[in-house]
Amino acid sequence: MSRRPTSQPLSPASPLTTSPGHADRLPHASEGLALIKQAVRSQAGYALAAPEAKHKLNQNESPFDFPAPLKQEVMDQAAAQAWQRYPAFSPRDLQQAIATRYGWVPDGVVVGNGSNELIQATLAVSLEAGDVVVAPSPTFSLYRLMTGVLGGRYVPVSLEQNFRYDTDRLIEAARREQARVIVLNSPNNPTGSALAPGAVEQILAETDALVLCDEAYQDFGGTSALPQLAHSSRVIVLRTFSKAFGLAGLRFGFGLAHPAVAGEIAKGKLPYNVNLITLTAARVALRHAATLTARVDELIVVRERFLADLRRLPGLAVYPTAANFVLIRCVNLPARDVFQRLHQQYGILVRDVSGAPELAECLRISIGTAEDMDAVIHALGEIFSAPGRNRGA
Repeated sequence: MSRRPTSQPLSPASPLTTSPGHADRLPHASEGLALIKQAVRSQAGYALAAPEAKHKLNQNESPFDFPAPLKQEVMDQAAAQAWQRYPAFSPRDLQQAIATRYGWVPDGVVVGNGSNELIQATLAVSLEAGDVVVAPSPTFSLYRLMTGVLGGRYVPVSLEQNFRYDTDRLIEAARREQARVIVLNSPNNPTGSALAPGAVEQILAETDALVLCDEAYQDFGGTSALPQLAHSSRVIVLRTFSKAFGLAGLRFGFGLAHPAVAGEIAKGKLPYNVNLITLTAARVALRHAATLTARVDELIVVRERFLADLRRLPGLAVYPTAANFVLIRCVNLPARDVFQRLHQQYGILVRDVSGAPELAECLRISIGTAEDMDAVIHALGEIFSAPGRNRGA
């Protein structure tokens, strides 16, 4: 009696391998893609190529590494813990420390694997299919991406001249579209724009939406929505240790909200989402906050000097910023050419954001050390003063 052939386990040399030379043996993607939501397939994924550079100024990171003595403190404390056990489901001591520093209540603190996870969680627990998210434009692309993935409808509202926030226009759009969520990224990425004092209060008073205040860069300037937590349960404030505290590599963020709302946001994130070492690093960072915030003060001084130097260069429009980055527009040369020359000739990597319609010919430059920023000024000075720099030349 014959037996039906049985499937064999795939070997390392299986035809389904994606090694070079075997991609043509993959099955056709159409069947799998047909089962992925169209709202997801229509979105551009979040991605960033980051080639090596002497001066890395493209991701708004701190130029200062977490101090070596504090790293050792983190590792010593982490090594003393049991790594075979899950980290705390709700790290109460850390929630209390955050609440104390930011003037809120521990039950209103939710921790995340970076503040990006809490953007995702907040939208996941608040959006029904077709619900509207209103946000400034241009802004951080993750809001649009996650809104589409979750089946919501994203309504961008253009910033004013010089990328200033237009609070009235945001309110008008939110009321017209019956927005479920209003996103306020302040200072805004990639423009550096900060909300005017009183803007959050006005938006709360004149709309019924959940107001998501992303304050990833607030340590560097601008007003905070933290005081509004005491007045409305519709306010959520997100913060991160990636920028000011120099912990981008460990991914720690937190949200502040009414305790009942914080409990609902927690349902939208995975359990045990923040690992043991990151939780330990966050505790150490809070204990040494004075040391870390002194570095922020230093960066603000460097930023202001860099802005003054930029404004003296020909061929550039320089926009106001309250963040740890600066947006410039190249007037006499294509931004893409300037981006490439900065990297290839001077070893300076910045962010080319010129592909967005509102950011035509714009580059975003993170604030690094004084040496970094001097290098940028020197390079831009040579690029824009060189013979034949004009487009028509």
